[in-house]
Amino acid sequence: MWTGKGCILTFSDFTILEQLQRNITDRRTAFARLLEHKLENAELMTREDIPPIVATLNSRVRYRIGDAEPQVRLLTPDPTQGMVGLSLPLTTMRGMGLLGLAEGEAIALLRDGETTPERIALEGVLYQPEAALRKMADRANTRPALRLVHDAGAPMPSLRPDLAGDDDPGPSAA
Repeated sequence: MWTGKGCILTFSDFTILEQLQRNITDRRTAFARLLEHKLENAELMTREDIPPIVATLNSRVRYRIGDAEPQVRLLTPDPTQGMVGLSLPLTTMRGMGLLGLAEGEAIALLRDGETTPERIALEGVLYQPEAALRKMADRANTRPALRLVHDAGAPMPSLRPDLAGDDDPGPSAA
């Protein structure tokens, strides 16, 4: 089914898939079989350890269907969470197929009633929330070097020239 190593999921994504599976009534559909395959073959990782090139929920991905032009979508857990044309819900075959793939991997999806599988390739993960959280945490842990901007023991410089003891009346005295 996959052309690469397989399916890598965060623990929270795995839990969402389990909940989705519990709500499926007909386990003979292509979607139910794909979901079951993902759950049985997933490699689980913490959000701190998952590579930034893996498609997780709420990731913005660039993918290609067959030889068509690439598309960019946000993988959402719920079909009502995103805007039409901008999101790809997990409850669709394509959304489920992309979840857990790494850049460069592809999957063949066989829909109900069809005989020819649809090949979907993940070209890139443009944004991954887990990687973004790691970047923010790294920035928070990196303290900038301190720089002395004023020495409290030094005399304060005067900001008004007329109080500095300057006896030059300037051009306005002429």
